[in-house]
Amino acid sequence: MNVEEVLKLADKIVFSKTGRHLDDLQEAVLRGTLQREKYKEIAKDFDCSESRIREVGAELWQILSEQLGEEVSKSNFRSAMERWQNSIVLNFAQDVVVSDSFNICGESRHPPDIPNSNPHNEETSNTKQPQTLYQDLSEMPELGVLYDRTPELDTLTTWILQERCCLIALTGISGIGKTTLAAQLVQQIKDEFEYVIWCSLEASPTLAEFQYKLIQFLSQPEKLDSSTTNQKPLPLIKYLQKYRCFVVLDDVHKIFSSGELAGKYKPGYENYRSFFKQIEKLSHQSCFLLIGWEQPREISQVKSKNTPIRTLQLTGLDIAARRELLRDNGLEEIDDWDTLIHRYQGNPLCLKSVATLIQELGEGVTKLLPDDTLLLPEDLKDVLQQQCDRLSEIEKQALSLLAKESEPVNIAKLIENGTRPASDLRNALQSLLRRCLIGQQGSFYNLPLVVREYIKGL
Repeated sequence: MNVEEVLKLADKIVFSKTGRHLDDLQEAVLRGTLQREKYKEIAKDFDCSESRIREVGAELWQILSEQLGEEVSKSNFRSAMERWQNSIVLNFAQDVVVSDSFNICGESRHPPDIPNSNPHNEETSNTKQPQTLYQDLSEMPELGVLYDRTPELDTLTTWILQERCCLIALTGISGIGKTTLAAQLVQQIKDEFEYVIWCSLEASPTLAEFQYKLIQFLSQPEKLDSSTTNQKPLPLIKYLQKYRCFVVLDDVHKIFSSGELAGKYKPGYENYRSFFKQIEKLSHQSCFLLIGWEQPREISQVKSKNTPIRTLQLTGLDIAARRELLRDNGLEEIDDWDTLIHRYQGNPLCLKSVATLIQELGEGVTKLLPDDTLLLPEDLKDVLQQQCDRLSEIEKQALSLLAKESEPVNIAKLIENGTRPASDLRNALQSLLRRCLIGQQGSFYNLPLVVREYIKGL
């Protein structure tokens, strides 16, 4: 077996014993062992102490020894795994010959499962996908046209299915396509999970209300089982540990306060912070995808790849996708086609809105605009107003300062032109970045053209 095959088999063995897949550090220890690295070298590669590596190694050798029925150590790990694999194949072959029931028409028998000490663990040694028990996509918007988001889909799929991330934030300015992308993602990977649910936080449910809804959904098998009728539902984390669940939380910004810096919880909603930290810290096999104009501050601050948290900020469509979108919305090529495409920076909502306006007023309307202005339809203004209404006063002042600059500007110049303390301005810029309302190039900041046009018109 090659390294990846050994790691895959080890993951299944550990999962069968503990109900948890290998984490990044455990995989690093096993991979380093297979590559004949010393504990000291593994520790250096993973940026942790050698004693911690030894501790993790000892735990793994104990689990593998119990499951494989022989003493497993760093020195014989590969050979022990190969012996186990060979025994599975041999037993399978003998079973087929003795039973004489091998069916070549697609119903072939599978090798025996790895011993399972967890009665709730249904994962086996074959590659069969987990059976999807329940899906509730009633709150998921209707799947719209997704214009070439292949890289983003691939990234999210890798994070969720391969890297087993437990908490992912999908961010981006209004209309950039967050929900459309997430809906497409759900359609692609939903069969990899036992439970899939899309929850909108539009109505700002309290944490207790949200958890009750989720527990009601995840406890359906217990309700069907007459032997558990009178039992109290388990805590939510127990279901997330017991089953492989994919939970999408849309409109997550609804649990944050308006008039404050990004990510500050509404009064009475602060316990969501502890909930998200619990999802990150406690061991389980589920994944939460958060979609919204704002994200929890504890997610925004995470940058390390060694954590089970990720953030993906959507940017504009590429040129080819922008052209395709305009054509699909009834706008054929016009004289200033390239200029139009550039000004709206690939935002699907902006392009659709402007395409509709040009068709209604005629193509000549774009020629009447000065070079530095944009068409800003009323429906687009309404969307921007909804997002800007949530801003704090210092953020609004920072946007006004940026709107006066025709080129990207550094914080020193903004401080010079403004009246607020430097610390307030820095906090405002950080918050605006988290809301995806401004751009950053090194130490310089700028406004997207659409946002600039809207702010100038206030």
